[in-house]
Amino acid sequence: MADRFRPEPAFEHAGPSRDGILLVNLGTPAAPTAAAVRRYLAQFLSDPRVVEIPRALWLPILYGVILTLRPARSARKYAEIWSPEGSPLAVHTARQSAQLRARLGEQAPEVVHAMRYGEPSVDRGLDRLRAAGCDRILVVPLYPQYAASTTASTYDAVGSWLARARNVPELRFVKHYHDDPGYIAALAQAVRRHWHAHGRGERVVMSFHGLPRFALERGDPYHCECQATGRLLAEALGLAPDQYVVTFQSRFGRAEWLQPYTEPTLIALARQGIGRVDVVCPGFVADCLETLEEIGIGAKQAFLANGGRQFQLIPCLNEAPEWIDALAAVCAAHGWAPRATPAPELARRRQRALAMGAKA
Repeated sequence: MADRFRPEPAFEHAGPSRDGILLVNLGTPAAPTAAAVRRYLAQFLSDPRVVEIPRALWLPILYGVILTLRPARSARKYAEIWSPEGSPLAVHTARQSAQLRARLGEQAPEVVHAMRYGEPSVDRGLDRLRAAGCDRILVVPLYPQYAASTTASTYDAVGSWLARARNVPELRFVKHYHDDPGYIAALAQAVRRHWHAHGRGERVVMSFHGLPRFALERGDPYHCECQATGRLLAEALGLAPDQYVVTFQSRFGRAEWLQPYTEPTLIALARQGIGRVDVVCPGFVADCLETLEEIGIGAKQAFLANGGRQFQLIPCLNEAPEWIDALAAVCAAHGWAPRATPAPELARRRQRALAMGAKA
C-alpha cells in the first residue's frame, strides 16, 4: 500500500530545532516563451480563488480559448522586461529572501522563498525548511494588502502541503501589513528617493492590482486596505487630497472591477492638462510584468499619446534597505519568542549548580 504522506526528513530525538520563514510571491513563467507562459497561466487561472466562475463554465473557456490565444501575446510582453538574470519578479524575490536572512543575523530563522504559481513552488519551499530542521514556520505572503485571490490562495497551497505531511510543523501566517509603519515609511522613502533624482510631478498615481467588484461586495477587505495604504502614504509624503489618486490596474474579462481604472485615469489626467505624473505601485513589493510592462510601457504610452509630457514610474521596493528592515520587523512581530531552554538541559544545569554548591 502506497504511503499518501510526503517523505519526512530523518527525525533526531533531542536534535536541534529551528524556526523558518517562507516568503511567498505570486509567481512567474520560467521563460518568456509561449510554452512557459501557457504552463504558468494554466496553473494560475485554474485556481478557483483567482477566477470565481463555476468550473464547468470556466475550464472550457480557459483551455479552449485563453490558453490558445493569450500565451503568445503575454510572452512578447514578458520578453520586453526579461533581464539577463531572468524574470524580474523571480530575481527580486530571491534577493529579498537572501537579504532578509542576512538582516536577521547569525541566529536567525532559515529563510527561503517560493512562488504560489510556478517555481520554486510552495511545496518545495516548505520541504526545504523541513529538511533544514525547521519545526516552526512563519509563512509571509508578499502581498501587503489581503485578498482572497492572493493571500488566501497561499494559505490553500500551504494547507495542501499539510494534508500530505506526517510530522506537521507549527505554523503561523502573516495576513497583511498594509498599514505597517515600516512598510509605509519604506514606500515614502522610495518616492522621495525618486523625487530627489528625477524631480517631482504634478500628480502621484498610486496604482494597485485590481479585483472584480463583486469581491468587495462579498466581503473581501482588499479595496479598503488599498485605500488605507494610499491615505497613509499620502500623509507620509505630505500630499493634499488633490495631489494623488488611488487607482486599480490589470483588469481581466468583461466584469466590472474596482475603480477608478489606472490607464483611463492617466488618459483623463493628460487631457486635463496634467503634464507630468509620478506612478507608484504600492501593492507590488517587487517589480514585475504588471509594473514594468503594463504601467512602465503600456500606461506610459497611453498617457503620452493623450497630451501628457512626462511619465515617471517609481520602482517598487525591491531590495531597498528600508523595505528589508520593515520586512524583518513584520516577521519578528509575527514570529515566536526565543525558545525556552529544554527541560533536560535545565535539569543538567541544576545538577551542576548543586554539585558546585556542595563543593563550596
